Amino acid sequence: MTGVLCVTVTYNPGDTLAAFVDSLLPAGFPPGRLLVVDNGSTDGAPEAVSGSHEHVTLVRAPGNVGYGSAANIGAARAQDDEQWLLVCNPDTIATPETVTRLLEAARDAPRAGVLGPRILDPDGTVYPSARALPSIRTGIGHALLSGVWPANPWTRRYQQRDVSSSAETSTVGWLSGAFLLVRREAFEQVGGFDDDFFMYFEDVDLGRRMAAAGWSNLFVPSAEVMHIGGESTARAADVMVRAHHASAHRYIAKTHPGLLWRPVVAAVGVGLRVRAALSIAAGRRHG
Repeated sequence: MTGVLCVTVTYNPGDTLAAFVDSLLPAGFPPGRLLVVDNGSTDGAPEAVSGSHEHVTLVRAPGNVGYGSAANIGAARAQDDEQWLLVCNPDTIATPETVTRLLEAARDAPRAGVLGPRILDPDGTVYPSARALPSIRTGIGHALLSGVWPANPWTRRYQQRDVSSSAETSTVGWLSGAFLLVRREAFEQVGGFDDDFFMYFEDVDLGRRMAAAGWSNLFVPSAEVMHIGGESTARAADVMVRAHHASAHRYIAKTHPGLLWRPVVAAVGVGLRVRAALSIAAGRRHG
């Protein structure tokens, strides 16, 4: 098995970054390089971690370029013997042997372009990280009803919670970008993350393009990570809600090009902007 380059993207990550780095070696991350690509942090955490770990290198992005673009900056620095990219959020904690199990699954699946572990919330519940690619119909049903009727059929079809809770390794539509093992050959073939997605849906889009290029997205539940939740996103909740809905609209527009789809895409865009405004208002009411 060839080398692994780990890339994590930071923006005021706080104490989560140090905890993430400390979890990698017990998880089976082979002795190698870890690039912290920073989008303009002011909390000092990236500098502190890179200064205290000799295998960690701090790379400064030219401003806050977004998650996918920053990950691409790190991936572009891969050396010839680094044929695997471990792309992770700095607010994840890898459990022992997580990376080892992902690499073992990759060895047995030569057409796997992206592999992802089971993701747990801090309370130990399973997050639905292995999902189906969203269609317009499924996306509309999920967007309209998930908040008031979580068990609606469109949300169930999209989230595939039974897959994320299963013990079986399986091929899925896309995997959460919180923690991904990516085959560098496949990543470069599809052009990496789409820079047009500032944040959110870059992982959905990557999964879609991987499948279109003949690579699979493989869910490996024997590997597990905990997703703590980022300090920076918590402090900028309104911005994150707007970014999420804008990226959803961008994904629909990208996957439904042409004049015939233009009215539908426009209507979806209006609906998503209204939903974002309602979500922000509800969040403010609840503190």
